Amino acid sequence: MQMISRASSAAMASFTCSRGQSGLCVVPGPRQLCLRKGLLYGFMRLLSMPFKTLHLASRSLRVAEFCSISNMSSSLQIELVPCLRDNYAYLLHDMDTGTVGVVDPSEAVPVIDALSRKNRNLTYILNTHHHHDHTGGNLELKARYGAKVIGSGVDKDRIPGIDIVLNDGDKWMFAGHEVHVIDTPGHTRGHISFYFPGSATVFTGDTLFSLSCGKLFEGTPGQMFSSLQKIMSLPDDTNVYCGHEYTLSNSKFALSIEPNNEALQSYAAHIAQLRSKGVPTIPTTIKMEKSCNPFLRTSSPEIRQSLRIPETADDSEALGVIRQAKDNF
Repeated sequence: MQMISRASSAAMASFTCSRGQSGLCVVPGPRQLCLRKGLLYGFMRLLSMPFKTLHLASRSLRVAEFCSISNMSSSLQIELVPCLRDNYAYLLHDMDTGTVGVVDPSEAVPVIDALSRKNRNLTYILNTHHHHDHTGGNLELKARYGAKVIGSGVDKDRIPGIDIVLNDGDKWMFAGHEVHVIDTPGHTRGHISFYFPGSATVFTGDTLFSLSCGKLFEGTPGQMFSSLQKIMSLPDDTNVYCGHEYTLSNSKFALSIEPNNEALQSYAAHIAQLRSKGVPTIPTTIKMEKSCNPFLRTSSPEIRQSLRIPETADDSEALGVIRQAKDNF
């Protein structure tokens, strides 16, 4: 399926979405469109977008859910491409220049299918970290399109085909969009996140998920806590695009340790409804995660009581306890 909508924090906060009773994604209402060039411009842009698309993508010939989200407040269009079992790659399309990139291509075929359907080339491959389920499509896509691979300097020896090395604090241009590189270790030592301030969007890979964070394969609770704080310092209306569709299972754990959180109860119900229809739960927002994500709520008395975290434990220590509980959930 395909949905074209504005990924806004208001939509997520109120749990509304532009979907019909059938569960198919549909075109958003006028209030969701940015009419920066007048009503006529917005209306013509709207008419040019497809209503829905059946996405056939995978080597096993299964039918996959496919959802595209267009941020109408800028010229950056973001398209969700399901890969493997529960990964998301993200196609980035600058509508002014035609420049196309992909974030974390787990495998090449679904990305190639999405590009072919719209007759587009691929200019850049952006990797948040080196794990194969985020870089598995790098070499095939690079060979087919001549795309440049971008990744962390810390992981320059572990990211296949890397061409452009970026480090914490670097600013890089994707067409006309400034991209801020944020060092976010914890899941891996070389993990980075890509923040597009002009589009109020951040790609967090496996550092921040909706209602969770990544496992600590190469980092410490302190490093993960610091990384999450960097992401949480972004504006509340920032849209968060993470590496996996884990939100439903994450909600069950979150409710088990903070059952009286009303915002979490509402969000969990919304998530269950979306997943029952096969609809992606991503993007989330910074505001939503602050209200509901237990890894961002390490000072919550209810969470600390549920997991018997001492009052004297600092936030990093609390995060470590929460992470261990999640691993064993």
